[in-house]
Amino acid sequence: MSANVEIYTWSTCPFCVRAKALLDKKGVQYTEYCIDGDEAARAKMAQRSHGRRSLPQIFINDQHVGGCDDIHALNAQGKLDPLLQG
Repeated sequence: MSANVEIYTWSTCPFCVRAKALLDKKGVQYTEYCIDGDEAARAKMAQRSHGRRSLPQIFINDQHVGGCDDIHALNAQGKLDPLLQG
């Protein structure tokens, strides 16, 4: 079973594009919430991400894993693939 991956993005955010590119390269299916200008959606994301309002914010199986730098760091440490296995 594969993991449930969710990513909150802003359409013109280069960090969002970079995070999605990593997931795409790994063949991961994910649910994207593009929240351009939607403050209610951003507030919900911030609540889920322990107050973080920067984008992207990434969740794997409802666990907050952070943003673009965080997911790339997990990948570099070899810790991302096990999370993605579900």
